[in-house]
Order: sequence, then structure tokens, then C-alpha cells
Amino acid sequence: MKCKIVLIGAASASFGPSTLLDLFQSEILHGSTIVLHDIDKERLNIINELITTENKIHNDKFIIEHTTNRRSALKGADFIISSIEVGDRYKLWREDYEIPRKYGSTQILGECGGPGGTMHAFRIIPPIVDIVKDVNDICPNAFFINFSNPMARVCLAIKRTTPNLKAIGLCHQIGALNYHLPKMLNKNLEDLKLKPYGLNHFGFLMGIEDISSGMDLMPKFNKVAPEYFKQREERFEFSSLTFEVFKRFGYFPYVGDNHLGEYLQFGEEFTETQDMVDWIDLTEKGGERIYRKVMRNYKRLKEGRYLKKGMLSKGISGERAVPIIEAMITNQPSYESAVNIPNDGIIDNLPQDLIIECPIIASKSGIHGVKWGNLPKNIAALLRIEASIQDLCVEAVLTKSKEVAINALAIDPNVGSFEMADRIFSEMKELQSEFLPKFQ
Repeated sequence: MKCKIVLIGAASASFGPSTLLDLFQSEILHGSTIVLHDIDKERLNIINELITTENKIHNDKFIIEHTTNRRSALKGADFIISSIEVGDRYKLWREDYEIPRKYGSTQILGECGGPGGTMHAFRIIPPIVDIVKDVNDICPNAFFINFSNPMARVCLAIKRTTPNLKAIGLCHQIGALNYHLPKMLNKNLEDLKLKPYGLNHFGFLMGIEDISSGMDLMPKFNKVAPEYFKQREERFEFSSLTFEVFKRFGYFPYVGDNHLGEYLQFGEEFTETQDMVDWIDLTEKGGERIYRKVMRNYKRLKEGRYLKKGMLSKGISGERAVPIIEAMITNQPSYESAVNIPNDGIIDNLPQDLIIECPIIASKSGIHGVKWGNLPKNIAALLRIEASIQDLCVEAVLTKSKEVAINALAIDPNVGSFEMADRIFSEMKELQSEFLPKFQ
């Protein structure tokens, strides 16, 4: 079924090829127009040459276009998949991590939560707001899929800037749990209906259902999970912090120690500082490895010895953007276990304009969140603290208010001091001024 899909940030070595891998495996989208858009002209041209070659190998499955002009790219778009960053991602991430800790913050990672996550949001929200304003102006009926972090804050800014835009956020973090569940429960993953609820990188597994029988599998999960994960303890994933929160709160946090700990003042108590530094290093090395692979293939192409079957001939990325698009255009409903959407009555005891991560059903009629009701009070209390920070964080960016920005930093459990917030803000503003809003 033909449609126009625009990839914003297509020159990213990690985002572009993985998304295109999924597109090239789709028979449903055969004949569609794929527009590659990025502001980095040199890298965009490299990706375009590679994908044009791949398309020929796949018998011209798609119409491939590329442009650095965003407004031109968006004309007539049906779906937009966006994943952008600003500046040198890893240099800035290390500043997000190191500067708050320099002044006494207990934050453990600084990507999506804590004062580092707030600074990250301050940088990334403005360009994404510019993008969705263009979408709203040029193709208001298009469906927008965001992959940029900090996911919940970015999606909240999208909602407040363009409230009528159809938009979701996607994160693959649920994949860590998906890997283990079949082994734990002796069931195929496709036979299980997962019911995770919460915030992105801060969610809890509230239910598991056997699809064929309707049986509640949570009692079995809760029984086997402690010993199962203890035997497979992994410092970046399910380790001491996950085990402690599971024990204290009664529900399994499916996001891994490195992400969960970003939002908790006691995260530092159950994680090792070096592990978090190693995670940033590991993530950077992973990105460099993918980039080198892309460039090796480009070199082969220029030397006339490109892979006969191409680099996108088989496999899937594990991301859910393409399956959701397929479900929406074929009207074959798809249950997706973890998608970021506005609350809007799904969780009753959290703010209703909050962006939550929850199961949805995707179909031709759109995206519909699966209602849960009230979360346990202890979990809701945790999430409401982060909800308040996200509210102020987005408000600070959209109003360019220095006062609100510092308030957002100060009330974070990993700061808790106006003096510390002032110091963090001042140094980060000096280091990252070219990427930050002009706070007044």
C-alpha cells in the first residue's frame, strides 16, 4: 500500500539504516515513497547513495528521495519518523553527567532523568518543536513518530506545542524484558500480552496474560523472577537497584538499573559510579561501530564491490515504527506493549496531560491506549514526582524562563537545592550556550 514516509535524521548511522532495514522487509509498504531528510548534507548524500543502491537490489521496491530542505520533505507526508540529536551527543552527555555530580548531585546517568536529563531536554526540545510546527503547517494529517530522548519530555513538548498533531513516542527498552520472558514462563513471546505502565525509562510490569487461555501469569512471574534475574544479573540492566525496587514496591521495573536509577534519589545507593560511566562509553562505541560498518559499505560501493545482496536483505531492527504504520494502513489491529502517548484517562491517578508509556492498539482508526485505572499508590507517588519535574522542564523551554528552568532543576530529587541548581545551570549554560534556549 503506497504512502509517503519521511525519515528526519536519516543520516544518523544508528537511526537511518535500522529504520530502513525494517522498511525493506515490509511487503505492505511496497511502492511507497521514502524521503531521507537531514541537515548534514555530506552524510545524507552517503546514506542516499547506499539506500538508492539497496533499492535497486530490491527491484526498486520504493521511490527514494533525499533533501536537506525540511519543508520540501514534508509536503504530502503520511508518516514522519524522527530521531535527531544536537551537537556532539556524547560530549554533551558526559557534561550532563559530570557537571551536576561535580556540585553534589546524586544523579547516576544524566540522559533522560535527573538534572542531566533536564539539560538534555532543554537542548533537544527547541529543534523538535520547530519540526512539529512545520508538520502541523505543511501536513497536519500526518502521523508523527518520535525516537528522540528524553522521550517523555520531548513528547510532552510536542503535545503542548501542536495539540492536534497525531504523535507517539517509541523506545525499545521493553525489549530487555521481552528477551527473558519466554525463558521464564516457557511461552513464546507472541503468546503473551504484556501490560507495562508508567513513564518512559521508569515503568513497571503490571500484568502478563496468556493470550490463548486468558490466564493471569503475574503470580508465576513474581514467583520465579527474583531467582531467575539474580542468576543472570547484569550491571547495566537487571541488577541491585531493580531487585530492591521490585522487593520494596511489589512490581517489576522493566527498564534496567541504568535507566530506573535516573529518577530515584536512592539510585546511587544501589549502582556503581563506574558502571554508569562505562554505559556511556559502551553506547558511544556501539554508535561508532555502526558508523564504521556503514562507511565500509560505502567504500565498497565506491570501489564497485558492493555486497550482492546488500546490507538490508534480511533481519529486523526490533523497533516498532514500521509494524505500527502497517497496522494503521491495513486496519489489521496490532497490540503494542509499550508506546508513549498522552495519559488521557488511561491511568487515573496520574496527571492527565502526562506522557505515559503503556500498551496501545494500533489500527486504521488510530492509536488507542489500553486503560488501566489506578496504579498502586506507592508507584503512582514515585511517578508523580517525575511528572512534576517534566511539567516544569517543558514549561521552562516553551516560555524560555530561566526562573522556571532553575526551579525544574532544584525540585529534582537528585538536586534538592537552589544553590546546587544555580551552580549547575550557570556552568551548563556557559558550556552549552549554542544549543540552549535564550532563557530570560
